[in-house]
Amino acid sequence: MADIMRRGLLGGAVIAVTAIAGRAAAQNAPQANPDAEKLQQQLQAFDDPAVLMVQPIGQDWPNLHRYRIANEDAVKSSPPRAVFMGDSITDNWAGFNADWFDQNNLIGRGIGGQTSSQMVVRFMADVVALKPKVVHIMAGTNDIAENLDPYDVGDTTNNLVAMVNMATASGIKVVMASVPPATSFAWKPNLGNRVEMIRALNTWIKGVCEARGHVYADYWPVLANSEGGLKSELGINGESVHPSKAGYDVMGPVALAAVAAAGA
Repeated sequence: MADIMRRGLLGGAVIAVTAIAGRAAAQNAPQANPDAEKLQQQLQAFDDPAVLMVQPIGQDWPNLHRYRIANEDAVKSSPPRAVFMGDSITDNWAGFNADWFDQNNLIGRGIGGQTSSQMVVRFMADVVALKPKVVHIMAGTNDIAENLDPYDVGDTTNNLVAMVNMATASGIKVVMASVPPATSFAWKPNLGNRVEMIRALNTWIKGVCEARGHVYADYWPVLANSEGGLKSELGINGESVHPSKAGYDVMGPVALAAVAAAGA
């Protein structure tokens, strides 16, 4: 009899637990939402090619997507005289002086914040594929500013050599620009004055140009003050890194002379 009672109690407990679980499942189940269902149907039916061509970029560390569409358009036209590869200094140059770039058949491929290691990854897509006569490479500011990693001059020079090698292997003449003057980095104030690192890298760049027959574009004579920083009247709001429109105006003749010397 006792055994029968235990079985009865257990059976009742199982039924009770099952009932509770059923109610909990019902409470946690997705509730019908007519508005959400309607939106889902609209999204599934959406097929505008102009919008759907934009794809998620994921972890696009070198920012290859930045110029992807522009590059597709560029290869449909005659090759440019020169492509300017660089960071924000080059990016802003093409922005402030867009007419100057167009008039001289130049294409800007600068991306703000980038180090030389990122430029290496996108060099084929953003430079070589466009088949320019000349490439103007300005890189090193953000390496020294340690935007990604602690500054390693060996890494930076290897990256510069890699870009030069890709260009020469593709029949593209090379202009290597000096790293512009700077005595501080507003976004990295704790780094202090690294002008001697910039000078040392520029000495190396100039030496490579002399040894390998490339053109060295030295922007220091027109940009630098006596301390090795950017002249205040040529910087954006007087800062030490980024040239203003006035700064790019004095850089222009130096750039064109270098591109011409390289053969374009």
